[in-house]
This record gives sequence, C-alpha cells and structure tokens, in this order.
Amino acid sequence: MQKKKDWVAKLNDNKDLPKIKNLEPEAAIRWDGESMIIPSPMDVNNIMKLVPEGKLITINEIRHSLAKKFKTEICCPLTSGIFAWISAYAAEQEKGEGKADYTPWRRTLKSGGQLNEKYPGGIDHQKILLESEGHSITPEGKKYFVKDYEQKLFTS
Repeated sequence: MQKKKDWVAKLNDNKDLPKIKNLEPEAAIRWDGESMIIPSPMDVNNIMKLVPEGKLITINEIRHSLAKKFKTEICCPLTSGIFAWISAYAAEQEKGEGKADYTPWRRTLKSGGQLNEKYPGGIDHQKILLESEGHSITPEGKKYFVKDYEQKLFTS
C-alpha cells in the first residue's frame, strides 16, 4: 500500500534553500541576469499567504518579489512553480486537518492570469473558488484565465 504524501512536511523541508547562484555567461544571457535566487518552499508560500480576498498574484509577481528580497536579478521559475504547487497541496492538507489559517493558494495564478491545472482539484476547483470570491473566469481554448486579473494584482 502506497503511503499518503505529507505535503506539509514537503513545504517545511527547506532543502538547504534559499540559495543564491551566480550564473555562467550563457545562462546569464538566457535569463537576462547574472544572479538567481533559488527560493525555499516557505519563501514562495509566505508570499502566497499574504494575498487577501479579492486580490490575485501570479508566479511572475512572486518571482519578482523574491528576487528583490534576496537582491538578485531573477528568481528561479522552475522551483517557484513547483513550490507554489506544493503550497497548494499543503494548504488543502492543513484545511483537511482543521487548520483555519491555511494558504489561499487559489489566488496564485500562472503568468498571464491563467488558472493552474496542477492545483488540487484542477482548473474546475480553482475556478469555483475564484468565482466565489467575485472573479470572472474566461476560457480561451482549453485554458482558463481570470478576466482583468491585472487590475486585481496584489503587490508584496
């Protein structure tokens, strides 16, 4: 029998992060910067947790905020996305355990205001949660976006 994943433990495992990495010249050109922060899961979660009802944030805003905090030019897009995903599942685990102060992961979008299919319950669940907070969701092909999300962006 497969053991149930402990998302809260994953969220709290800092994996020796955050870590600032000086990029090699080729990578610096590709990423348009010479230094990159690789955040910890809690770095990402802590920003997600700040977003109040009625506001939204995208992974890019989280990345910009972390780069500024750690005084680097960029924040790793791969780990930021993975850690947002872990934060979402950890929040659902905490909610299931009766914790009242869990991270409002539904308010974190992909770039361009796109809903995230990898979050708990997929797009349908995130869509219902965001609509219950007054956001309008519009389909574009197989993707879904929050209408006029730019006007509702939270800045940390």
